[in-house]
Order: sequence, then structure tokens, then C-alpha cells
Amino acid sequence: KVLSAPGPAPLYSLLLTGSADAGPEVDPYQILGVTRTASQAEIKKVYKRLAKEWHPDKNKSPGAEDMFIKITKSYEILSNEDKRANYDRYGQTDDTQPYGSGRYGHRHDSFYFDESFFNFPFNSKNHRDFADSKYTLHFNQYVNDVVPDSYKRPYLIKITSDWCFSCIHIEPVWKEVVQEMESLGVGIGVVDVGYERRLANHLGAHRTPSILGVINGKVTFFHYAVAKEHLRQFVEDLLPQRLVERVTDKNDQQFLNSWHELNKPHVLLFDQVPAVPLLYKLTAFAYKDYLQFGYVDQGLSETANLQKQFNINTYAPTMLVFKENIDKPADIIQAKGLKKQIIDEFMSNNKFLLAPRLVNQKLFDELCPVKQFHRRRKYCVLLITGDEETFTFGNQAFLSFASTNTKEVVRFAYVYQRLQQPLCDILMQSKDSVVILERRNTAGKVFFKPVTAWNGSEEDKQQLLEELERLQKDPSILVHDAMLPELNNEFASMFIIRWIYASYDYLSEVIDDILHNNWREMMPLLSLIFSALFILFGTVVIQAFSEDKQTKPKAKDGTKAENGSSGTSGTSSRPPKKSFVEVTELTDITYMSNLVKLRPGHMNIVLVLSDASKNILLSKFAKEVYSFTGSLTLHFSFLNIDKHIEWMNTLLEYAQDAMQIDADEDDGGNHKMDYTGYVLALNGHKKYLCLFKPVYTGEDLDTKSSEDEGGTSGGRSRSSSRDDHPPRKSNRSRNISTLQIHHKLDRLGLWMERLMEGTLPRYYIPAWPGLAKITPSK
Repeated sequence: KVLSAPGPAPLYSLLLTGSADAGPEVDPYQILGVTRTASQAEIKKVYKRLAKEWHPDKNKSPGAEDMFIKITKSYEILSNEDKRANYDRYGQTDDTQPYGSGRYGHRHDSFYFDESFFNFPFNSKNHRDFADSKYTLHFNQYVNDVVPDSYKRPYLIKITSDWCFSCIHIEPVWKEVVQEMESLGVGIGVVDVGYERRLANHLGAHRTPSILGVINGKVTFFHYAVAKEHLRQFVEDLLPQRLVERVTDKNDQQFLNSWHELNKPHVLLFDQVPAVPLLYKLTAFAYKDYLQFGYVDQGLSETANLQKQFNINTYAPTMLVFKENIDKPADIIQAKGLKKQIIDEFMSNNKFLLAPRLVNQKLFDELCPVKQFHRRRKYCVLLITGDEETFTFGNQAFLSFASTNTKEVVRFAYVYQRLQQPLCDILMQSKDSVVILERRNTAGKVFFKPVTAWNGSEEDKQQLLEELERLQKDPSILVHDAMLPELNNEFASMFIIRWIYASYDYLSEVIDDILHNNWREMMPLLSLIFSALFILFGTVVIQAFSEDKQTKPKAKDGTKAENGSSGTSGTSSRPPKKSFVEVTELTDITYMSNLVKLRPGHMNIVLVLSDASKNILLSKFAKEVYSFTGSLTLHFSFLNIDKHIEWMNTLLEYAQDAMQIDADEDDGGNHKMDYTGYVLALNGHKKYLCLFKPVYTGEDLDTKSSEDEGGTSGGRSRSSSRDDHPPRKSNRSRNISTLQIHHKLDRLGLWMERLMEGTLPRYYIPAWPGLAKITPSK
């Protein structure tokens, strides 16, 4: 039978007494006030009454929250026959069981609870946990901030809702884990399904509570019992496995000598613990693009020589940074409690070698930043050399000179001429191999001065020193200016290796999901596989039918061939008056007349193209819009995206709806949008635009080529910057990428018809981007 108390006050006394006497292991029968022979119906009835009475939103007593957690924990045990039997036999709950075998031990089947019998809100918006509100995520915040930041640190995200009492059950563990992980640099987020359903669906979270990790833009779900050790292990397993290399007396020279090949400083951490500390792994992940990390276990006899060589204190963790000199550390830090802030400052001060090699544009941008203010000038001393043995003496002399530099405004670097030939051809016009330069803008403009044909002699060093002293007094000595090309990425060949590692990690995750029967989260992948198979099968069938149709004679239409309408010409109010389409380039010169001050009722149809696709797209554009040239209210232009990408981005930022469509199609991706083939219908007076996005139809090569040849006479494009088309090659030798660019405008004719009918969606903007956005950088 149920042991019921006569009123709230005696029950309060009974529960508090039981909680005070109980140790870390509570008695669920005593907490609920039922006998060991109570039925499930009796236990459920008592639990509903106690849960309503002790819920923190209704009971403001100081101990109400703790008591409510004990009540829900007790009901969790007694409502499950297996757990109840386990407690009756051994006096143990699941929280006291060992971690178990496998990656996270056994799977915790009761992580999610039945909430169906509750009829009151557990966590209304007005009573939401203040600690969680600090970490609340919204969709745009996740896409714009969390995903890019996940390439530098992992994120731990909790999925919760207002009606989730199981979320309250895991709250104490969650708070403890958040406090620890945040101090280590792990990002924290909370998603309320009731207010951010879109983000929850985007993450693939369909039940509460759920916990997931995000790293490198990839989402991984936590499937096991919510315990501090399990969550800590989960965060550690999110990190790549090859971040930190274990270093001993046998491989220390090999590790430190790889600075030249990797073009990075090397960091060694000496500590007594056998496992690599999580803080060090997180630091290695954050600075993986700049530094190479190694770990030395001081408890091993195989590391005794290393400790002796660098005089390591065995009572405190020690961190050493090695640059070009592997016998002597460039910097050292030692403390018993190394904090994240101290480590970050230490790493930021040692991100580069004394004289690193310029291997890509990203390193060039960070090492030699663009001048922003007069007092923040940055100068780069660049040595143009080679990797042959004959250059060794000069390279060593340059490094020796760079190591004596104490000026923060001067950076030293070198470049291999055979790997960066376009850059070197511009800077070596006078055959001098040492150049002092200052970058003026991100487009590549620099001021520079050749100094000497460097061979490493004392005269060369003295001459370079004198030039640097003159530069400090008079920056105008940089008399030459040039536009530098973008640097070649010398590590691009390593992409295959990175792709193999990424594929391995992805397959491991898929196998892990299959083993845990997480089918709901696997549905997107299965859907993608079956969709690909369906498209492949459909393509084969369509191609078979197309081959049959090719044998049939085609109808000839001389008028269409003359006008180049390609069969998609819409109905326009007036027939075309000219045999060509007049297209002007949208530049800072034509910007006001062709857009901003365009007459009311007139629209400018703007084709977005690049230098590489200009000839192909202009020809196709002329064919598709030719039948609409009779309209007196339509004007035709093209925009070079290579020159005006900033204007395009600003326009889409103003048009929030169009921007949202792009974001959805991009799936939260972080790669650069390809606007080639986009068409904008701009109404300058009413300040709105209609957007055409290219759709590749995949039409047959031979068929489409024959249509092109029949429609070239009326499809010539007259523009303000004409280019002669190169002679056409045979249809079978045409490049496949050229064919894809050609097909980007296949549906433009239908889109133009909808534009004339007024049925296209309109994206209104507050104002057209200013002239500064359309003017290309100089």
C-alpha cells in the first residue's frame, strides 16, 4: 500500500530527513514513501502527486529543486522493472555501475524518459534556467558563428524543451561538465526545440534531451549515459586522432627536424601523466595550422635523456617551443596549473618561424598584413632563393640575420623561386634577390625596393641593415610599386591525404551510428544514397530514349535560326527591331544611368559572369533574351564578378529573402558562392530585384551543339568591352566544363516570360549599394 502523509508539512519533514541520512546512494522507496511491494500503478500515482508538489516552478522552498531531482531519479529506478530488481538485489542504481567496456561502456537505454502523463509546463520561458540562457543558440548564430568557429574548437550542444522533465534530471551533470569544458576552451550551446525548431531539424535532433558535438562543421550525437566521465571522453573523441605526436629519446630528432618540411614551429609538452591532457589536445586543434605538437611522458624511462638535455623540472608541466634551432628552445613556459589564457598567449606569440617560407597566400596575408594606419605599418624582408645546395650558405646567413631582428614592424621570410615563379618575376626585375616590401591592399598592390643580390656576405648584411634603418626614418624609399599575383599553394598535394583522413573519420562515424541503430539520424545519408541511385538509373533510361530520338529527322525553322531564339523565346509586346542584342557592362561609369537613376517602369537585366566564362555566357544570354529586345522598358547589361564581388555580396545582404535562399541551398557551408550565370532583374526606381539562378539541364552534347550552330547568327552580343570569339572547335572535342557553363542559362527564356507576366518573387532592398561597392579595387 501507499504510505501517504497527512499533509505537506509532515511529508516535507520526512523527505528532508531521508535525504539528510542518505549518503550518496538514496533510497527510492523512502523518497517516494512507498513499500517494496507497491505496484507500478501506486508508484506512478504517488510520483505524479510529489512531482507537482515539489516542482521548482510551484514550490519556492530552498531545497525544492534538489528534492524534485531525487523524486524523478527514484521514479526512474522504480518504474523500470530491471532497475528495480537490480536495486532490490544489490542496492545499486545505474549511476554507481562501472564505466564498462567499449568506447563508452554499455548504452544507457533510459537516457530518454516517458513524459506522456505530464499535463503542466516544466520550464516555461519566464522560468528558464538563467545558466542555459547564456548559451542559447539561434539558427543564424549557429550557421554564421558556431560552424566557422568549430574549425578551431569543438562545441558541446544540449537539445532541450520546456516540457522535458528528463532535462532536469541531467541538469546537475550538465552544469558541472559545462563549467569544466568551458574553462578548457570548448564551445557550449543550448537549443530549445520549442523556440528553435528549425535549428533542431538542421542538426538532426528529434528528441529531448539530446547532447551532440560539432567539430569541423560536422555533427556527432552522444548516445550514452549522461555522466561527467562519459561526456569528457565524448569531447576528447571528437578531436582528430593525429593532433599530438608522442615523443621519446628515439624520435625526438626526427620530430624537431621536421620544421623545415612542415614550415612550422614545434611545441613539446613535458608532463607526468601518461595520457595527453585534454587542454593540450584542444590547444593543438586550435593552432594546428601554425604549430606542430608533441608530448613527452616524464614517467617513461625512454624520455630520460630529453628531460636531462633540456633541464626539465619534474614537478610542474613544462612547454617548449622550437623554431629553426632545434638544440635550444625559442621560448619556454612552466607552471603547475597551466591555464588556457596563458597557453593561448604563449602560442600566439610563437605562431611563426623566425624566417618562414611563403607557401601559400594565407601565410603571406598573416605574415605581411596590409597597411591599415600610418603607425601600424608592417614591412617584409623577402629573400628569393632556391632549395638547391648552392643556396644553403646564403639561406643560413639570411636566417642568422633574421634571428637578430628586434623590430616588431619588420618580418623576414623567404620564397623558392621555382615554386612561386610569377611572384618572383615581378620582384626580381633588377636581379636583386632581397626585397623590402609593404602591402597596400588585399588586391595585391605593394610598394617595394630591391636591396641586394644576396650571397650571405658581411657586405650584404651591412647593406640590408642600413636600408632598414633608412626605412624607419623615411618610408618613401620604397619607390617601386606593383600588383602581386596570388601565391601558389605549395601544400596542395597534401589534399589527397587530408581527404583520406576525412573519409576514414566519416566512415567510422557511419559505422558507429549503424552499430547503435541510430536510424533516424541515418535517414539523410540513406536518402542521399537512394536519390543518387535513382538519378543514375533515370539518367541511363533518359539517355536510351534520347539516342532513339536522335535518329528521327529534326524540323527546320529558318526564322528561329535567324533570330537565335532556341525555341524558348517568350511572348513580348513588340517584335525585335535589331538583329543583335545590345549589352553594356555595369561599371562605376554606367552605374548611375543604368540602375540608380533608371526611369520608372524600366528594368535592367544584368548577367553575372567572370573573365573565364564571359564569351560563352554572353553568347548564350543574347540567344535567350533576343525575343524580348523589342520591349522599350528592358535594358541588358553584364556584371564582371571578378571585379565586383563585393557589390554582389552587399546586394544580397540587403535582399534578406534572397540571402536566406542562398544560405539554405548552401546548407550552412563555408565555401565561396559561385555567382557565375546568375541573372538579376533590377528595378532602379522601386528598389527591388528578381533573381535567376542557373540550372544545368544536362542536355545531350551533340544535340545542343547543333542547336548552337543554328542560332549563332542572331545571338551576337554587342558590349562596351568586346572580345573576338575564338574559332569553334568540333562538337566532340569541346571541353565538358564549357558545356556546363553554356547550359547554365537554359531556363532563362522561361524565367524572362515569368518576369514579363509579373509572377516572379520580388526582393525589396532599402537602397542600392554605393558607388564604392561597384568600383573595383585598384
